Amino acid sequence: MSNELVSNRKAYHQYHILETFEAGIVLLGTEIKSLRAHGGSLQEAYVRIIKQEAWLIGAHIAPYRFGSIHNHEERRDRKLLLHSREIEKLDARVREKGMTLVPLALYLKKGRVKVSVGLAKGKQLHDKRQSLIEKERRREIDRAMKRFQ
Repeated sequence: MSNELVSNRKAYHQYHILETFEAGIVLLGTEIKSLRAHGGSLQEAYVRIIKQEAWLIGAHIAPYRFGSIHNHEERRDRKLLLHSREIEKLDARVREKGMTLVPLALYLKKGRVKVSVGLAKGKQLHDKRQSLIEKERRREIDRAMKRFQ
């Protein structure tokens, strides 16, 4: 992604990401400035669809250092900007058992902050272990290839 500000690397460990969507996000000026200074976290965040609108809930954006008394609230709910067709599609998929919407990253695209949202299914413990084993194997192969170059 171009110019990633915040990423949720834990999401790839805890979920199988089936599909990704790009959404705009409604932010205040101090939130954008804080994000550009890498002051954000998506670790405990999730996306919920309420009354045909998508909301990012639980995302942490640190207060802007140079902000005044009009600084933003750190953990407020933020509206995501998606087409109504996409929201209806996501709502139908989330109603399936075990499906959820997870924010994967906040990044800049043409000067605007975008959110990468993943349609995800939770991993079982053995799936997580298998992912770690595969990751370690790939690292070993890369190391071996590097030695023989």
